[in-house]
This record gives sequence, structure tokens and C-alpha cells, in this order.
Amino acid sequence: MPDLPLLNKDLVDGYLEITDEEAIQMARRLAREEGIFTGFSAGANTAVAVKLLNTTCQGKSIAVLLSDSGLKYLSTDLWI
Repeated sequence: MPDLPLLNKDLVDGYLEITDEEAIQMARRLAREEGIFTGFSAGANTAVAVKLLNTTCQGKSIAVLLSDSGLKYLSTDLWI
């Protein structure tokens, strides 16, 4: 695990990384398919959950926090 100074590694079982493009595509998918207008973080959180559901957590339930809206990203490459 990379050195993350604000993270207590004793409390973390693991983590997944995704690309910026995966986060963007998922945020757009949430808007298009679910009507949920989110930003990068929510897109990233959902993309990781989908990845988990397609691998090690198949058939299980995952809670996802959608921690931002898309409003502050209207002028970025997320929505342009």
C-alpha cells in the first residue's frame, strides 16, 4: 500500500484504484441512466463499487457514498 500519511493502515483491508476516465464515465452514466447529477468523487466511488461487484464481491451488497454534486464541475471536462 502506498504511503498515505492521513490513513490509519490498521483500519483498511484494501483499496482499489481507477482512472480519471473511469470516474468521469461513471459520473456521466449516473446522470444519464439514474438521473443522479454527481461529480468526480461520486463517479469514482460508484465505479469502484461496480468493479467490486463484478469481481470479489459478486452477489453481495455494497454501500456507496455519493459525496458531491455535479454543480461545481459544470465548467470542467466532466460535463463539457
